Amino acid sequence: MSGLTLAQEAFSKAKQEHHKLAIEIRIHDDAYYQQDKPIVDDAKYDALRKRLLAIEAEFPELATKDSPSQNVGAKPSGKFGKITHVVPMLSLDNAFDEGDVRDFAARVRRFLSMDKDTPLAFTAEPKIDGLSASIRYENGELVSAATRGDGRIGEDITANIRTLKNVPHTLAGTNWPDVLEVRGEVYIGHDDFGAMNAAQEHAGKDAYKNPRNAAAGSLRQIDPSVTASRPLKFYAYAWGEISAPISDTQMGAVLKFQEWGFSVNDLMQVCSTAGQMISHYKMIEAKRSALGYDIDGVVYKVNDLALQERLGFVSRAPRWAIAHKFPAEKATTIIEDIDVQVGRTGALTPVARLKPVTVGGVVVSNATLHNEDEIKRLDVRIGDTVEIQRAGDVIPQVLRVLDADRAGRSAVFTLPKSCPICGADAVREVDDKGNRDVVRRCVNGLQCPAQAIESLKHFVSRRAYDIDGMGAKQIEAFYHKKLVLEPAHIFTLEARNDEIKLETWEGWGEQSAANLFAAINARRNIEFHRFLYGFGIRHVGHGNSNLIAKHYLSFDKFLAAMTSEGQEAARADLLSIDGIGEACVSALLGFLHAPQNMQVVNELLAEVKVIDAEVPSTDSPVAGKTVVFTGKLELFSRDEAKAKAQSLGAKVSGSVSKKTDYLVAGSGAGSKLKKAEALGVKVLSEAEWLVLIG
Repeated sequence: MSGLTLAQEAFSKAKQEHHKLAIEIRIHDDAYYQQDKPIVDDAKYDALRKRLLAIEAEFPELATKDSPSQNVGAKPSGKFGKITHVVPMLSLDNAFDEGDVRDFAARVRRFLSMDKDTPLAFTAEPKIDGLSASIRYENGELVSAATRGDGRIGEDITANIRTLKNVPHTLAGTNWPDVLEVRGEVYIGHDDFGAMNAAQEHAGKDAYKNPRNAAAGSLRQIDPSVTASRPLKFYAYAWGEISAPISDTQMGAVLKFQEWGFSVNDLMQVCSTAGQMISHYKMIEAKRSALGYDIDGVVYKVNDLALQERLGFVSRAPRWAIAHKFPAEKATTIIEDIDVQVGRTGALTPVARLKPVTVGGVVVSNATLHNEDEIKRLDVRIGDTVEIQRAGDVIPQVLRVLDADRAGRSAVFTLPKSCPICGADAVREVDDKGNRDVVRRCVNGLQCPAQAIESLKHFVSRRAYDIDGMGAKQIEAFYHKKLVLEPAHIFTLEARNDEIKLETWEGWGEQSAANLFAAINARRNIEFHRFLYGFGIRHVGHGNSNLIAKHYLSFDKFLAAMTSEGQEAARADLLSIDGIGEACVSALLGFLHAPQNMQVVNELLAEVKVIDAEVPSTDSPVAGKTVVFTGKLELFSRDEAKAKAQSLGAKVSGSVSKKTDYLVAGSGAGSKLKKAEALGVKVLSEAEWLVLIG
């Protein structure tokens, strides 16, 4: 394998850290959204996302569709009926300091090609720490309500929402649209929460951990009468599907909600600069303890709804909004040991085992040390007293050593040169320029049990095959019994069950075994992007898998292009896809040109059918067309132009070829324009492009 370039060295480190962050966040999503029993509090969770988003800001190609930054919540638990959100119920990106807020405002201006003197207003409002809900009204009558769920499908909580005293069953006022989905937060105030816990104590029951958990558990009761007995309230601040516009501005829309009978937050304010947004944040932070309900930050939104429409979304989050979170907390503890974990790609990661310490109500016992360079930078050793912060990593981050000058410190910790699982060499790859990878990896690939098991866990994960009942514990059990050593083996389990007799295993029964086999069989038809993503190829995340699927549409066509046209032609074609970089291309071609990997692919193809990617809608004149933008665009930013084209079903490429349908040329267009003219590609001005797309 060739070494990494200097630029890819940093990317490699970020990729590994990003992968570990994603795993941890998904675990917390399931606990928080499905079980209503979060493992950590919101500050810890937000800290994980902060670090993940910081990595993605530096390496945008990591912001793939499988990333927690692109997804919201977790699948519905199955306790309630399901409701599909006509308009996805997405989450927000986070800001953690004043610089992030100013960067957000600047990004909005850049995207809209708006100079600094053009007025741009934002709303700022407290971010309520509760459970999100969407309430649907038709002809003014409440007809349904749903939780956020995974952002696209939520749980039907209609009967429970009807018990909330400040949620109108019939809209007040006039001029509401025939269809209106009001979105907001269900929460419990501090006084009510205290009374609930007093009642729990009187009854000899465990106290509720915090108001958010109590609100979530109360709203998701099977018996609505239990919900009715709980002091739940609802603040309205957003909307989903509407049959007619309700305002030109965010503030105007929220005031309409108030007219129609909803409670809205009176601390919501319109700000005209980032400085005003930050000042309002500080004011709200100062009042935080006296508000009477929990908040964990302030939300900023572009006030002009027409500009919101132009800005659009980046998968899980709108470009026009951000949540400015309150700072994370710190604590002091002792490093009792340092372990080394082996990940899916063979990365050796040192993990500090801490003397348990409570930080903001959460007991912390582990902290990642990232890699050996980070250990060297911190000079962290077993026995050290360290400052930790519940921010910035998979598990809490070690900020610094507090007693480095003490006598009798233990020896410097060094990562092993061999894999602690399989004993194979563990190396830091060196490229042809002598640049060394920051990550030490086991070279044994899938022959290493740790890598094989983690790869199989990835294969069945939510963003890959999403096989219900096939979780980490099941994968480990099947692997150690040598029943599932590669993906295709999962799909032959049922055929081998006369010998396996899964229903006789501890913890299994006839019904649970039948359910697992049914879940496996339900994934025998798998979407192109999931099929590709499931292999867990380095640098080929869910987002890149989606881009590739949309470009080639058919997996057979893709595979033929990768293996028949020669690597150089395949490389050029892949690199023409906007958003696909060298690291992804090299990893993908390396994987597909390894005979042992192609054997795994072909064995899986014998068990499953790959569904072609959806052909773009023919309603758009550019659907399915390949478009290249070049030169300085005057009427819109390059990002906005690309986003609009992709929303219309076009394929945006970074290079001109005979496959290009349109070149949109701004001023100063150079080599791409000349090449397009030579190839006979249709060249459009910005104005002509706007006419074409309507």
